[in-house]
Amino acid sequence: MQQLDVLVVGKGNAALCAALSAREKSVRVVMLEAASVDESGGNSRFAGGVMRFAYDSVADLQRITDIPDDEARNTDWDSNTRDQFYDDLYHVTSFRTDPELSEILVTQSLDAMVWLRNQGTRFVPNYRHQSAIVNGKRKFFGRMPLWVSGGGPGLVQALTDTAVKNGIEICYETRAVSLVYDGERVLGVKTKSRGKPVEFRARAVVLACGGFEANPEWRTRYLGPGWELAKVRGTRFNVGDGLRMALEIGACPYGNWSGRHAVSWERYAPEFGDLSLPESSYRHSYPMSIMINADGKRFVDEGVEFYNYTYAKYGAEVLKQPGQFAWQVFDAKVKHLLRPEYGDKAVTRITANTLEELASKMEGVNSQGFLKSVREFNAAVRTDIQFNHAVKDGRCTAGIEPPKSNWANPLDTPPFEAYATTCGITFTFGGLRIVPATGQVLDTNFHPIPGLYTAGEMVGGLFYFNYPAGTGLVSGTVFGRVAGAGAATAALAA
Repeated sequence: MQQLDVLVVGKGNAALCAALSAREKSVRVVMLEAASVDESGGNSRFAGGVMRFAYDSVADLQRITDIPDDEARNTDWDSNTRDQFYDDLYHVTSFRTDPELSEILVTQSLDAMVWLRNQGTRFVPNYRHQSAIVNGKRKFFGRMPLWVSGGGPGLVQALTDTAVKNGIEICYETRAVSLVYDGERVLGVKTKSRGKPVEFRARAVVLACGGFEANPEWRTRYLGPGWELAKVRGTRFNVGDGLRMALEIGACPYGNWSGRHAVSWERYAPEFGDLSLPESSYRHSYPMSIMINADGKRFVDEGVEFYNYTYAKYGAEVLKQPGQFAWQVFDAKVKHLLRPEYGDKAVTRITANTLEELASKMEGVNSQGFLKSVREFNAAVRTDIQFNHAVKDGRCTAGIEPPKSNWANPLDTPPFEAYATTCGITFTFGGLRIVPATGQVLDTNFHPIPGLYTAGEMVGGLFYFNYPAGTGLVSGTVFGRVAGAGAATAALAA
C-alpha cells in the first residue's frame, strides 16, 4: 500500500471542506465515498442550501456574493450578529451547546462563507423563502439572507469540481469498515471497495461520513421506539459507520445521542431522499396553519417562532401522534403565503368548500374532533391584532391549549386545504468528543487519539433538542476546515 498523508472518509460538505483544507497545506489527500458517483455527496446533496452565519450588515454579505449597491441600499437585509447567533443557538439548545464548539462555529462562520466562495461556491439572495415586501420595501427575516446557488447539490458539485482540480483523489463505492489501529495511533482504514477488501494507510484520518439517521436499528436503539418508522430525508448511506469505527477503538461519545433533526414531511414520501423531487416533500409553512392529529386535535403551538427555529423538532412531535401522521390545515387567506413545494404534484393535498367537507376527506381523522377544535380555535383568535407574516406579529389565541402565539387566523375563508404529513429525519445529534481547535478525536479518558479527526454530523456537543435552520452546512464547513488543517499538520509532523 502507498502511504497517504490524509485520508478523508465521506464526501459531503464537511468531508469536502476537510479535504480542501488539508490540500491547502500541500499534502496528498484521498477521499473514500461509500456511494456511487451518482449517489455521492452525503446528506449535503439533500440540503435546501440556506446557511446561517454571523454578519453585521450588507457589507459582510457583499464579501460572499455580488449585491448591486442600489439593491444593497433599498433592501432591509436583517442581521445576524455574533451575539444574535449565540442567542439563537443557546436558546434552541436549552443552553446545552458546548461553549468552545459554539464559539468556533459562530466566530469563524463568516470567514468560512468567504472561503467557500473562494472554493467556487456561488451564493445568491434568499428571496424565495426568507423575504417579503413590507410597506413597499423588501425585508429579509429569519437571519438567513443567502443560500447556495443550486442548493445542496450545487454546493457539493462546486466543492467536488474544486477538489478534483486540486488533485484530490476520490474513491467511489468504497465503504469504510474499520480503522487500522495499533493501540496507540490510527494508521489507516480498512474498506470494502466494489465488493473487495482494500486497506488504505495514512498518517491522519478524518471521519466525516455522517450520523446514523439512515439506520433504523440504531434509530430505535438511541432515539427510542417508533423512530424506525420515520422517513429519511437524505442519503441512505449514513448508517453510523464512522461512529461505530471510532467507538470500537475507544473514542469518547459526546452530545445528545437521543436527539435528532426531524421535520414535518410528506406522509407518502419515499423511504429515503429523492433528488428527482427537490424540496417536494418539505412542509415548512405550518406556522400559517393549524396542525391536526388523528383525534382531530391540535398538539403544538404552530406559531411560537419562525419555522427556522421549530421545524427541526416538530417532526418528532408529529411522530408522537397516533398513526405517526398529522394534517396541516389552511384557508384561502394564507394560500398565497405557502412555500412553492405545496403546489407540487407529489403532494397529498385535499381541498373543500366547507370545513365539514374537509373533515370528511381527512383520512384517519376524527371528524367531530376536528370540527370542535376548529370552532374553539376560531373563537380564541385575537382578531384585534393585525396579521403580519414577516414579523412575529403577536396575533395569538386566548384561552385554549395549546395556544398559537403568532400568525393566528380563523379558518373561515374557503376553499380550505389540508396536507398530510409525517416525520422526516435529517440527521442525528450524537457524535464524538473532539479537541475544538483541531478536530482531533478524544478517547474516553479525554486524551487525543493520534491520527484521528472528525467533522460534520459526527461532531458531538453542538446541537441538543433542537436546531436553528441553516447551521448544519456552516458547521460542516467550519469544522471540516478545522479537521482538515489539523490532520494535515499532524501528517506533516509524522
